[in-house]
Amino acid sequence: MSKKPIYKIIFHNQGKVYEIYARNVQQGAMFSFIEVEKLIFGEKSTVVVDPSEEILKSEFSDVTRTYIPLHSVIRIDEVQKQGASKVVDVSNKGKNIMPFPVYTHGSSEDKP
Repeated sequence: MSKKPIYKIIFHNQGKVYEIYARNVQQGAMFSFIEVEKLIFGEKSTVVVDPSEEILKSEFSDVTRTYIPLHSVIRIDEVQKQGASKVVDVSNKGKNIMPFPVYTHGSSEDKP
């Protein structure tokens, strides 16, 4: 009997990078989305409580399936065991980081 796989999904959302674990990941029925279901969080019996994981637990508490835009996904790994889910703030307020500009033909910035 083989163990069910565990997937680590890393994606960005609103200036933060999310790292979550789930049992099922697949291409969603909606174009350009991945479908993630059966989210896994740490056991309540552990002594140390990670506030970042608690935030994720409450954010996804009633979610049975979530759809993540494909362009937001940084990485998906199949892992042997679950780690701690977390949220990391990566907003660049006050930092010297500039996002790479995206050129789209006909945008208002291109007009003289």
